[in-house]
Amino acid sequence: MMLGLLSQEQLQSFNSQGYLVIESFSSEEEIEDMMKRMRELVDEFDPSSTASIFSTKNQQQLTDDYFFESAENVSFFFEEKAFGDDGNLKQPKQLSLNKVGHALHEIEPAFKKFSSSEKTSSLMYSLGYKRPVIKQSMYIFKQPGIGGEVVPHQDNSFLYTEPQTCTGLWLALEDATILNGCLWAIPGSHKNGLVRRLLRDEDGVKFDRPSPSYDKKDFVPIEVKAGSLVVIHGDLIHQSFENLSPKSRHAYSLHVVDTEGCKWAPENWIRRKVEPEPLYDEAKKFCGVLVTGEDAAGEGGGTQQSEVISLDKDA
Repeated sequence: MMLGLLSQEQLQSFNSQGYLVIESFSSEEEIEDMMKRMRELVDEFDPSSTASIFSTKNQQQLTDDYFFESAENVSFFFEEKAFGDDGNLKQPKQLSLNKVGHALHEIEPAFKKFSSSEKTSSLMYSLGYKRPVIKQSMYIFKQPGIGGEVVPHQDNSFLYTEPQTCTGLWLALEDATILNGCLWAIPGSHKNGLVRRLLRDEDGVKFDRPSPSYDKKDFVPIEVKAGSLVVIHGDLIHQSFENLSPKSRHAYSLHVVDTEGCKWAPENWIRRKVEPEPLYDEAKKFCGVLVTGEDAAGEGGGTQQSEVISLDKDA
């Protein structure tokens, strides 16, 4: 029988603050396996194969088919400041990428192993999920010197279910500090509910209302060591600033929603052709054993121009 990973004290803290830091959630071996595989993927990637530039300030990017199709692929997105006036990269591709997403957890074994691990499932079980599904995964580089800002946002804005069930899992692959662009959050802000939603239609995507303004003094930094996991409530207001330091801040991020007793909103930006398998299905129990997604499947294995729009719902 699956046991919950979190203690009562941890659950109380999460419910109170809207986020929880779990130190040493990932082993050094898991981190190295994911980072090594990402280095290989980047080395194999031909930058000329796509001109898609991930920009949280570029409305045109949001209508890019490459982005929408990335929901079921391993796709590469550059930093806005990676290109010179001549249209060429100003530095090596390894230092020019913003992120890789959004189906690493399904396609790449090293990432799938962590994403579908028993500890990840146990964490979601602790949070009360009945049939959790990972809707997207991202490898975020936060490059030294050019790693872009991600403005205050809520994950439920982008991955909306009725009722709302999105939880973010943000794994630090490297130490995250104030200097290199760690997460910042407003503790307890999840209790105020969802502020707005990002809607997709035939014209692309747009928010249904402008972003509120937030007092910078309300945010607290979430500095963590490599291997730490930050669990983020879907309504928590969080952000990150530019990385102006000489050190990168690599992270692996997952967003999970429940699929039992709730409905995936059709106007979300992700529209998959094939629905992903759940981490587990609480409704499918045999002899008291909770069935995981693979076993259950029978397998072995309109905004202001200056506004920042972030489809990665992450920092």
